[in-house]
Amino acid sequence: MDQDTETLAGGRTVIFSKYEMGRLLGRGTFAKVYLARNLQAPSDQNVAVKVIAKDRVREAALIEQIKREIAVMRLVRHPNVVGIREVMATKNKIFVVMDYVRGGELFARVARGRLREDSARKFFQQLIGAVDYCHSRGVSHRDLKPENLLLDDDGNLKVSDFGLSALPEHHRNDGLLHTRCGTPAYVAPEVLRKKGYDGAAADLWSCGVILYVLLAGFLPFQDSNVMKMYTKIFKADFRFPPWISPEARRLISRLLVPDPGKRISIPGILRVPWFSKGFARPVPVSPQEVPDLDEDLVVVRSKSAPPFYNAFEFISSMSSGFDLSSLFETGRKTGSMFTSRCSSSAIMEKLEWLARKANFRVMFSKGYKVMMQGAAEGRKGRLSVTAEIFEVAPEVVVVEFSKSAGDTLEYRRFCDEDVRPALKDIVWSWQGETSSEG
Repeated sequence: MDQDTETLAGGRTVIFSKYEMGRLLGRGTFAKVYLARNLQAPSDQNVAVKVIAKDRVREAALIEQIKREIAVMRLVRHPNVVGIREVMATKNKIFVVMDYVRGGELFARVARGRLREDSARKFFQQLIGAVDYCHSRGVSHRDLKPENLLLDDDGNLKVSDFGLSALPEHHRNDGLLHTRCGTPAYVAPEVLRKKGYDGAAADLWSCGVILYVLLAGFLPFQDSNVMKMYTKIFKADFRFPPWISPEARRLISRLLVPDPGKRISIPGILRVPWFSKGFARPVPVSPQEVPDLDEDLVVVRSKSAPPFYNAFEFISSMSSGFDLSSLFETGRKTGSMFTSRCSSSAIMEKLEWLARKANFRVMFSKGYKVMMQGAAEGRKGRLSVTAEIFEVAPEVVVVEFSKSAGDTLEYRRFCDEDVRPALKDIVWSWQGETSSEG
């Protein structure tokens, strides 16, 4: 039995003394997804736990893909995206704890027949809202299809399965993606060619196919011969059934354009009257609301110690070096994360001192997280910065800085000119730099 996995009376399995594992929800080549109950939540809280076998992942050389999927899910926190809560690991398994979305796949709804136009529009609006947010964070999904769109208890759409997604660092020198991936019936024509492609534009083609499927009840490009189907995709050779309204047809026709340079963009979609009917963007989370939103995300919290980042074992046992960057939103940028051998309480005092020194107001200081906001208005409003402490070993903690609001260049300047000089006496090493000790 894996360490941190225990069997209770009645055959109940509990992992990390926190999640009671329930029934199997689904399985893939390398992973199984289970329903689980969070025993530490104030009330019964169901989650989905993806259990990944390390040996299978190693054999298939998919380590980087798993790390990328986790990094992306942590990066794209949106009401219409399945949220990641925590990553843990034992010697043999990786556990990814996610929101449990009990309504099933949107595909199951479509399989029963086409949707009414109002319902299809609502799901498409939520899809575009989620995709727009992903693109704003530099994430291309690359496998959008009804099977990867889940529905919650209130019938709201949640985008899932970021296993094929791409980040800016996956682009080649030409600024394009080159991996041919996705599901054939939903993939953009430029992805099928051997030239590079823009992942965001390719996602919008897939969105166009999804809208067609929701309204028609079947795929726009179908053929038992895959090559003939590809030919139809290259030419955008499809026909509308008579029940799809002229307004919806016009939008689909502007999405299913073979030339990605002529394909409608998200700003263009937002201006289309058919789309904008009843559309309201999700309300952004203000800095004051962040603590409640993030309280159970990513880490296990306790009153006496900072969050223990259980994924550390996952990284150190599967890749070389002490590199946490793949699982942190801002860890890829040198200067956004550092290790320290100081106590967590001492670091918290230092962070609050840093805020006062830099003329930032402490918005909240709770547990082992501090959010500070600049006094001056910047290019994109006031800069808000969050610093959070994670324990990765008995005498080592990681402090992660991230931008909550404001301009990215101003945030980087703050890290370089204020954070680094002010904290030099408590820093062991900055991410991407070699420690001067030992």
